[in-house]
Amino acid sequence: MKVDGRRRSASEHSERVAVKRTAPVDAQRTGDAVESTASATRATVVKQSIASVASPGTGPTPQHRASFVRFLPLVVFLGLSVMLGLGLREDPSRLPSPLIGKQVPSFTTPALEGRPPGLSSDDLVGKVSLVNVFASWCAACLQEHPLFMNLRGVVPIHGINYKDDQSDALSWLSRYGDPYARIGADREGLVGIDWGVYGVPETYVIDQAGIIRYKHIGPVLASDWRDTIWPLIQELTRDN
Repeated sequence: MKVDGRRRSASEHSERVAVKRTAPVDAQRTGDAVESTASATRATVVKQSIASVASPGTGPTPQHRASFVRFLPLVVFLGLSVMLGLGLREDPSRLPSPLIGKQVPSFTTPALEGRPPGLSSDDLVGKVSLVNVFASWCAACLQEHPLFMNLRGVVPIHGINYKDDQSDALSWLSRYGDPYARIGADREGLVGIDWGVYGVPETYVIDQAGIIRYKHIGPVLASDWRDTIWPLIQELTRDN
């Protein structure tokens, strides 16, 4: 009986030792399995993400499209604000023209009735001159008109009467004065298109060869004449 008891005690002791030894091993194996499963899950998520980006057949979800549409007006508004801000920094009277340095467009315009002569491209060769695009309905034209009246005899000024009623143009000239050597009536605005007219008034400096040397958009003020236009006319005259 004592021998059997000792054998049972020894057996129980061995089992307890075996349990103690295997328990950490089982825990480690369990932890490894969990980590392996988590790694596999992460790898699957990454692969799915890459596939969703790289696959040409996939696109934004309806939720993404709805968000984009909701914020699109804001994006457009910000873009236009930036463009407007940059544009306000530019001097509108100095906008570049593709005609600078080129021969004046070939054109012929009739005279205003009762006020000859008309104006053609041939009339712009031989002398440095100004070509002024004006109209009776143009409020800004009145700002520069007194200056042009004072320039009679200083430099030839030719006018292109732009999209105007003939009787209104004649009444306007009669009321405010006529500084022009020649006036061509561009009733349909077709000549203005060839000249690249943005609006009224506009003034061009033409050299003796009939080449456009300068374009001024908007009314010519005394400072524009003094600082830019008159020095250019003097330079072109000296070069002749």
